[in-house]
Amino acid sequence: MKKTTRRLLSLLLCAVLTLSLFPAAFAAAQEQREYSQYPCVVVPGYSSAGLYRYDENGEKVWVWGVRTEEIVAAVFHHIAELGAGLALLSVGNAKLLGETVGREFYNLYYDLACREDGSSVYELHRYQVTAEESNSAVLQEQYPDGYYQHEVEIMTDIAQYIGGKENVFNFNCDFRMGAPFCAKQLDEFIQSVKEYTGQDKVNIFSVSHGGQVTGTYLTLYGDKGDVNNALMTVPALGGAALAYDVYSDQIRLDEYDLMRFIEHGMMWETDYEWLLKAQQLGFLDQVLHYARPYVLKVLGYWGSIWDFIPTPYYEEMKAQYLDPEKSAPLIEKSDYMHYEVMTQFGEGFQRAQAAGTQVFIIAGYENPSVSGLQESSDGIITIAASTGATPAPFGMRYNDGYVQKVDTGYYQISPSMTLDASTAYLPHHTFFVENLYHGMVYKDKFTKELVRTLLLTREIKDVHSSPDYPQFHATSNKSHSVFAAFNNSVEGYADSNDTAIVIRNLSEQYPMKILGVEARGVDLTFNALKTKWLKPGQSLTLSFEGTLPAVSGKGFDLVIDYTQPGSATPRGERTLHFTLQNGPRVAYDETTPYVPRNAEGGLDAVLCEPASQLLDKSSNKDIFVMWYQFLQSLRVYIQRLLYVQ
Repeated sequence: MKKTTRRLLSLLLCAVLTLSLFPAAFAAAQEQREYSQYPCVVVPGYSSAGLYRYDENGEKVWVWGVRTEEIVAAVFHHIAELGAGLALLSVGNAKLLGETVGREFYNLYYDLACREDGSSVYELHRYQVTAEESNSAVLQEQYPDGYYQHEVEIMTDIAQYIGGKENVFNFNCDFRMGAPFCAKQLDEFIQSVKEYTGQDKVNIFSVSHGGQVTGTYLTLYGDKGDVNNALMTVPALGGAALAYDVYSDQIRLDEYDLMRFIEHGMMWETDYEWLLKAQQLGFLDQVLHYARPYVLKVLGYWGSIWDFIPTPYYEEMKAQYLDPEKSAPLIEKSDYMHYEVMTQFGEGFQRAQAAGTQVFIIAGYENPSVSGLQESSDGIITIAASTGATPAPFGMRYNDGYVQKVDTGYYQISPSMTLDASTAYLPHHTFFVENLYHGMVYKDKFTKELVRTLLLTREIKDVHSSPDYPQFHATSNKSHSVFAAFNNSVEGYADSNDTAIVIRNLSEQYPMKILGVEARGVDLTFNALKTKWLKPGQSLTLSFEGTLPAVSGKGFDLVIDYTQPGSATPRGERTLHFTLQNGPRVAYDETTPYVPRNAEGGLDAVLCEPASQLLDKSSNKDIFVMWYQFLQSLRVYIQRLLYVQ
């Protein structure tokens, strides 16, 4: 009887405990549904919307949108001139080619032009305006090739978590107009989506110019509380380097970094940029120079282009290109954007947060602008413009011991010591990715997972919430081949708890052999010659000898030399930057605020300057570096063998 009673009591207790879990489980499910059920509004990058006008007969005339056949027809129409222009490039004459391309651009797209006051020459209309028209499921049925769907790769992935493409909505704006104008259109679109879906909020995913529009929307309308999560990726909040380079006629395409940009986007595992290191194709700059006047006749008075001029260069360009009287309306709108909206982004985002919107930014840094501006950027948008953070001059870093400009309660200097995040619009809600290129958050496993988490959940409250998502990350895009971090510290930092580094082969195709690891700025040695081959995606833990200095705020580098047989570039090198957080802060020398970004070491440290410069101009330098690194590793290996004996 007692045994039966005990069983009954046990069953009753289990039932009570099980039932007691239901409210929590139900609440968790509700919470998850609350954040995943909202429709997603995609606010895309520049010139994504299709535009048309009516002709004198009331017929629709296509004005803008991706139509490959138009470009192909234009090329064939001028094939002789283009051929002549290309032939003349060998003797340095790009005038014919540039002017031919410019004239054809003008002929194709003059309908997009604006007058000097910023008003449109023609009244243009968007192809999709309402929520129903821009729904991805509807568009997929009407245009199976994917036309008018924005960020298809990303949204196809996101759609599976929110009930399908019927919950994805593609915002379109007249991208020629200024950001406040487009933000008003976004506000109207969000109301349309809410009415169409019956939901009280939306989630926003934005890219580039879409980030500027979203940031303006949050600043002007964010206190309405219509948005649940707003994620701005590589946003052009404070403008774009490319716009300044065009207006100032200083476009100097950096073919080396442009190739890195392409490799990153295509996720190529073969390096091609070294082919261009010694052969900068300056004729492309000349082509753009001669095409530029025709291009400016079309877009020279677009409000959005003037919103793209970064504030430090705005007055200079305005004085040069805008007539105070003829362009007065355009100047008034652009001044408002630069001096009323841009300066209020931080406060505007905070108001949106107070209204219940979770606002985050993901941005890339440590790349020069592919169009010439030498500032830390994602290749298109400077990091200062996209986030409000303060970078060191490009190619330099803050000196050891640097103290961040704003005391935010957290250390917010990048591991490379090239970026002070304390001044950002959202210092606690901005993720910085070193060497991330523009528009490529889905080309890196880290940022891809981060996008999903920030857009669809509220698991992350700020950049300090999760050790899995540190505020600073060095891109793990597979085009960079190899990645490394210390074994017991947050990525990019090191302290006395670390005993080794963890190296990962980022490739999905090729095995990797680590030829050597050189520490620059700290006295650590690594024995890489005994390491085994790393299969694609595999990691190894490599211990080091030496002691990390008991100081904080000191920068140092690890240079990883590797080989990947089977790849067209069997030898490679990657420099990863770290900061010591291991004791009292190093005294900061205010008289020398900046030092070179990369610590001196390797082959450059033993060569005289003329020899180093000669190798820099040669595409053979990588071969010399490979053998130098290998011999250094061999030397260390032999020394250790002799020491053991």
